[in-house]
Amino acid sequence: MGRLRITWFKSAIGQKEDQKRTIRAMGLHRLNQTVEHDDTPSVRGMVVKVRHLVKVEEIGETAPESRQ
Repeated sequence: MGRLRITWFKSAIGQKEDQKRTIRAMGLHRLNQTVEHDDTPSVRGMVVKVRHLVKVEEIGETAPESRQ
């Protein structure tokens, strides 16, 4: 499963209340803050709802280090 790096870059002032709540639900509290989430359908749905306010990067899956 991949990961998403989500950065909040545009203010939610003047946006609908449900979009403000979506930003909060993703764990974003201030502009230019970045959070990482697993790439799941629910997270993708939240990103689509506020796509005009956030930037999204897909980051690779981190492989566990091999133990010797």
